[in-house]
Amino acid sequence: MKLIVGLGNPGIEYQFTPHNLGFLTIDRIANGLGIEVRNRQCRALTARATIAGEPVVLAKPETYMNLSGFSVRELVAEHQVDVSRELIVIYDELDLPLGTIRIRQRGSSAGHNGMESILGALGTDEFLRIRLGIAPDRKVADGVKYVLTPFRKAQEKVVDEVLDTAAQAVEMILKEGPAAAMNRFNRKNEPGEEPQQSTS
Repeated sequence: MKLIVGLGNPGIEYQFTPHNLGFLTIDRIANGLGIEVRNRQCRALTARATIAGEPVVLAKPETYMNLSGFSVRELVAEHQVDVSRELIVIYDELDLPLGTIRIRQRGSSAGHNGMESILGALGTDEFLRIRLGIAPDRKVADGVKYVLTPFRKAQEKVVDEVLDTAAQAVEMILKEGPAAAMNRFNRKNEPGEEPQQSTS
């Protein structure tokens, strides 16, 4: 069983903010499958599905971002998930430009509070994560305010595209493995350029 967790904050006021790209990705995957993520389990909204022939649980923790680890730890236990092979966490990354995607197999939280909570709760950094860039095209004075403020109209097309890309990345990870997905998605290729193997 694969566990695919998108991070975010519950509540309509946070729905279309940069900090909720994880939630939005889970919803995009679910919409593509014709299902709704609405079962309450382990302090999260969940749904069961099959992607690329693999049984999966889609999950959106309802603990608020900074306590995401409590829900993820319960979900891992409930579904007997092998964290290093069967867990994928999707979240926003302020250090990456809006519209970019990076897949990593381990690493620190890089200051992301939701990720910090998960690392602490699981006691390991050996699990797959999909980081979705949210850095604005101009400098902002208050990063916290920015990540909790709804996307501007001008950003919506890029956000829509990155949600589709993230959903494709999840499918490719399940179908062909993390290395193939990292190869394809971890860098933007110029026209005519061959993808290169990522080392991140």
